[in-house]
Amino acid sequence: VGHTGVVEAGIKAVETVDACIARIVPKLLELDGKCLITADHGNCELMRNPDASPNTAHTTNLVHVIYVAKDAANFVCHDGILADVAPTLLFLLGLPQPKEMTGHNLLVRKSKE
Repeated sequence: VGHTGVVEAGIKAVETVDACIARIVPKLLELDGKCLITADHGNCELMRNPDASPNTAHTTNLVHVIYVAKDAANFVCHDGILADVAPTLLFLLGLPQPKEMTGHNLLVRKSKE
C-alpha cells in the first residue's frame, strides 16, 4: 500500500493493522502468548516527498520492535537490524540459534537491582 504513494490508502492500511492488533493482543495475553510486532522497513510515515510527489520507496527511518507478553516489562529491546528478528524469536521460543545466523537477540532481561 505504501508503495503506491496514495496517502489515503496508507492511512487505511495503518488503521486496519491497528484494529487487528487491538483484537489479537488481548487474546494473546489471555493465552500467555508472546509476540514481536515490527516491519522490515518504513514507508507510510513518509509518503510524500518535499516537492509533494509520491514517495513510493522504503524509508531509512528506524522501525520499532514491540515485544508483547505478560513479562514484557522485564525486558529492554535494543536497536538492531532485520537479521536480529529471527534470533529474537528463537530466544522467545527457547530454541538455540544456529551458528549460521549472524543476528543477535534484541531482548535483554532487566537486571534486578
